[in-house]
Amino acid sequence: MDTRQLRTLIAIAEHGTFAGAAREVSLTPSAVSQQILALEQELDTQLFNRETRPPSLNLHGLQLLETARKVLGLVEETRASIKGSSVSSTLSIGSVRTSTIGLLPRAIVALREEFPALHVDLRVGMSSGLLSDVNAGRLDLAVVAEHAGVSRNLTWAPFLREPLVVIAPPGTPALPVRELLERLPFVHFASDVPLAALINNELTHQSIKVTHIAEIDTIPAIVECVAAGLGAAVVPDIAVRENGRDMLKLPFGRPQVYRQIGTVQRANSAKAELLVAMHNKLAELSGEFGVFL
Repeated sequence: MDTRQLRTLIAIAEHGTFAGAAREVSLTPSAVSQQILALEQELDTQLFNRETRPPSLNLHGLQLLETARKVLGLVEETRASIKGSSVSSTLSIGSVRTSTIGLLPRAIVALREEFPALHVDLRVGMSSGLLSDVNAGRLDLAVVAEHAGVSRNLTWAPFLREPLVVIAPPGTPALPVRELLERLPFVHFASDVPLAALINNELTHQSIKVTHIAEIDTIPAIVECVAAGLGAAVVPDIAVRENGRDMLKLPFGRPQVYRQIGTVQRANSAKAELLVAMHNKLAELSGEFGVFL
């Protein structure tokens, strides 16, 4: 078994056909078939279901695919470390649609100043898909909220622990939080947003009865609704820290309720040094609420 066979296996998985993989690895389809046949003979097991057209990876093939990604990642990092301090690698990062998404570009720029040859690939998605991609090796790191269903073979660590705050339209008199939330219409998060459960649990804990006026699934949209005068809401502090637009802002929770955002990666990742550096850049940019590794 050699790395060329593993790269070919990954190419087949990503392109869906032997012909597509052949173009990716600069071989003929016949040569790709020979590589896979040699790999199967060495492992003494079939890796593809050849009853389908095009052939698809079976369970053994999917297992080897995950291992192949880990092995090639380790090979890449080993080559970089042998060359010296210069890191010429690719870091694949995913993030949920959170108010901290604005921190990521700044953290990436700061990391590339430290490692100029580093290439970063960033994409945004849902927590479940991102965790699956980290687990399968398609992503090196993902930014997700706490309690996102992280499996045992992944590690999650917070880079941000910040308070939730009540916000109300500009000109709203400063009232006790209970009175404010029960008097004004409430702009709330959709139920599938992780913050929704955190907020609803505290409202129930305090027996605060709100009147819903709008259900929104993104933090910026909720802030816009409140700024326009639609009603009050509960959001993370970072959402209004730099530009509160004269909205009333009050602490939320007794005691204060915090939310955590963190990075998740595979345990014993070959790119651990880079991933720690990225985590700490995010923590640094989070200011007083940052949590370092």
